[in-house]
Amino acid sequence: MIQRICLGASNEATVFSATRASAAAAALQNGVASHILEFDDVHKGSTLHAAAPIIPAALAVAEREHSSGRDFLLAVAVGYEAALRIGEAVNPSHYRFWHPTGTVATFGAAAAAGSLLRLDTAQMLDALGTAGTQAAGLWEFNADGAMSKHLHPGKAAFNGILAADLARLGFTGATRILEGDRGFFAAASTAPDESKVTDGLGKTWKIAENCYKMHSCCGHTHTAIDVALDLRQRIRNREITAVEIEIYGPGFEIVKEMNPQTPYQAKFSIAYCVAAALTEGRVGLEQFSAGRTPLLRKTSVLVADDLTAKYPAAWPARVKITLDDGAVLRGASDFPRGNPENPVSTSDLEMKFNSLVEPRFGAATAQRALETLHSIEDIQDMATAFSSL
Repeated sequence: MIQRICLGASNEATVFSATRASAAAAALQNGVASHILEFDDVHKGSTLHAAAPIIPAALAVAEREHSSGRDFLLAVAVGYEAALRIGEAVNPSHYRFWHPTGTVATFGAAAAAGSLLRLDTAQMLDALGTAGTQAAGLWEFNADGAMSKHLHPGKAAFNGILAADLARLGFTGATRILEGDRGFFAAASTAPDESKVTDGLGKTWKIAENCYKMHSCCGHTHTAIDVALDLRQRIRNREITAVEIEIYGPGFEIVKEMNPQTPYQAKFSIAYCVAAALTEGRVGLEQFSAGRTPLLRKTSVLVADDLTAKYPAAWPARVKITLDDGAVLRGASDFPRGNPENPVSTSDLEMKFNSLVEPRFGAATAQRALETLHSIEDIQDMATAFSSL
């Protein structure tokens, strides 16, 4: 049975900017690459970056199976639905030790792949069972600034495809992988809420709650960055003498680094990110390659209980800036730009895309990619979707 599943060298699917591989291997590599810049999407309730694991899985299987663009889009929506709902069910306690982009995203990748494989109910149950037993991803990597975080979405995508492919061949999985006595809920959460999986199912689509990241760093820094950028416009020619940031507890645990030594650690330092925003007026890729900012030593971070009480429905922050003339500037927000509550336009997202793609691959390639995305619903065979790239 397993010999009929290709995991190594193959011509099944595209590995972007490289070569071709089996669907699972392509999803692994594309999933890792999608997460490296910390520019991918995020969902507040599940604290999940869903695109990096789910879209590479769906894209690789759609290419291998010659699925239509509409089937691909449906698979992505189904994958998001599974992952985000399971993520909400195990949070917020899950997030204390587990990285949801590695754990609950494995269910989402399996659901997306299973949708494209047109698995029946029993097969999809098997796929989710096999996905759940592979779901993993511990936050301990953050203590060292290790590369494991980038592996998590790629491995979730790989494992999801493997689970769906095995299910199509008759490989069985746990039928109560979520709610069983030794299932995912019991193992990965201190207070799981099973109702989150089915509340509004079929009426409310979780993908509509998704958030876009407009800064190249951890999402827990973004609200404070946006507040700081707004306040920056009022500083004019005065000197900053102190910056005080208030944030919610679970977010602080991820971004509390006060002395980052590497660009990666800086992406998980709210103090550095806010200092960079105030110094340079943006927090893009280049702000993590230019070294330290002197303003960092004037920046402090506090946890505020009232902000913690709002999490995870909101990701709030407050920023206080003291200037050399004694003036004090204050700002606060519950949601960063790119959230449904604080939306950005499609043109904003296209500008973000072009800023990343054009310098490396040229304007013509970026434009062809956007044209493909705009017409993806009409594509009859996803194997042809990116052939021009």
